[in-house]
Amino acid sequence: MKYTQLPHSQMIELKRWNTPTIYNGWEQITRHDIAHEGFNLEECRDFMPEMGPMVGYAVTLQFEPSKPEHRQRNPQAWSEYRRYVGSMPGPKIVVLQDLDKPHCLGSFWGEVSSNMHRTLGCVGTITDGAIRDVDEMRNAGFKAIARRMCVGHAYTCPVRWNCEVTVFGRTIQPGQLIHADKHGFLAVPKDDESRLLESARFMDSNECQTVIPAARGGAGKTMESILKDMDDAGAAFGAAARERFNKRGEW
Repeated sequence: MKYTQLPHSQMIELKRWNTPTIYNGWEQITRHDIAHEGFNLEECRDFMPEMGPMVGYAVTLQFEPSKPEHRQRNPQAWSEYRRYVGSMPGPKIVVLQDLDKPHCLGSFWGEVSSNMHRTLGCVGTITDGAIRDVDEMRNAGFKAIARRMCVGHAYTCPVRWNCEVTVFGRTIQPGQLIHADKHGFLAVPKDDESRLLESARFMDSNECQTVIPAARGGAGKTMESILKDMDDAGAAFGAAARERFNKRGEW
């Protein structure tokens, strides 16, 4: 069966929720291990949390700024890499693996590269390396989830692209759907994409109709009444999830 990306309208709607909410929907529909798969296993930092979540398809890249020989080996690497990025449908998130890790010797990202990638249809990056020119990146509307900041770019050059990469303990494939914000990121398996929005929407509504009112509605009630309301709400939440997805969910 031919794979097709989600329509842009669904991407916009997915962006309306934070990444934990998307995870809550994903856990209902996936056959993957919800304790070990999909999300980042190492801590990462959102340098533009005020920009909210980003949603896009992964364009993947590896670089190694400590080694000048990469530039010499392929003088056309930048041009070839940009053509790859430009050829992929968007919105796109650049998932960049720094092969110098655990060191941060140079940044691939800065004012010029963020503006360039924004023009090529990219909304941001996830990199286990460093970034710089953070204010200028923010001004370009280019979101960055990274390990840290640094001063220089060293011998920055694309090394390999359109390949499997590993960032923050998670392996990402080219073209994989990613939802990311200040909490971290979720790399959605291909077979879970089509029902992701439906499940996230349902589980968010399920919480709003059951466990959240019980958690907030204790004013003027006895402790016994509050605890009973919470028990009942948790049961109603689980029943709704089981009826829709045959799973109980968090509560």
